[in-house]
Amino acid sequence: MPNITELNNTVTQIRRDIVRMVHANSSGHPGGSLGCTEFLTVLYFDVMNHYTDFIMDAKGEDVFFLSNGHISPVFYSVLARCGYFNVAELSTFRKLNSRLQGHPTTHEGLEGIRMASGSLGQGLSNAIGAALTKKLNNDDSIVYTLHGDGELQEGQCWEAFMYASGKKVDNLIATIDYNQKQIDGSLDEVLPMGNLTAKLEAFDWLVLEEKEGNNIEAIIKTLNKAKELSGKGKPIAIVLHTEMGNGVDYMMGTHKWHGSAPNDEQLANALSQNPETLGDY
Repeated sequence: MPNITELNNTVTQIRRDIVRMVHANSSGHPGGSLGCTEFLTVLYFDVMNHYTDFIMDAKGEDVFFLSNGHISPVFYSVLARCGYFNVAELSTFRKLNSRLQGHPTTHEGLEGIRMASGSLGQGLSNAIGAALTKKLNNDDSIVYTLHGDGELQEGQCWEAFMYASGKKVDNLIATIDYNQKQIDGSLDEVLPMGNLTAKLEAFDWLVLEEKEGNNIEAIIKTLNKAKELSGKGKPIAIVLHTEMGNGVDYMMGTHKWHGSAPNDEQLANALSQNPETLGDY
């Protein structure tokens, strides 16, 4: 298992990958990607039991579904950096005929991708299906998902929350990226979510709330606690408080970098805040 220093170095390099990928095509979603970098690094490099020798049906291994597929830059970087495909392929992000499109797809056969995710609100339903399949196969591994908080404004999410608890899908851990920002502004400006933890608990989920969602040690502790709670009759949710654009000072504290690419000067600034640690592609 990597130590905290190694995980921090990986986080720094993935931040570099994110801003470089988005800058190269003047297109993409850096804000949420940067905000979830620590979480996905911990999940893939420390917590989840998975194999980079990719098999779609994932028998005997944990699986992850990215529901908010627009944060594909961080997902692609994490997959490449832990060995699913060559890091050099990150340079093809959003280019014609690339496997690394703006939203993850399955038809190009990209290792690590088990669900096309661009239409928000569908990821939890897909994950429930995978979790139930594992139960039918007597496979005790875990299904993980990540969702945007704004995504929960989709009604399908709440149908899925209700179904998961009603059917005791207790091999499922769903994390909400609770940065309280979305493309058009803050959650409160667009559509207030109210007390998200209380709502999830009212849907009969076990809920962990992590206020330090960009702290590696806190994330490790929370994810391991979630694993301990699995198999006890209820699905588990993690409300992860994150900062959109974390690690790049001028992207933090605003929704404006949800889907905007840095220019040359802004890229250089972002890279200066995140020195190279593992080698650029």
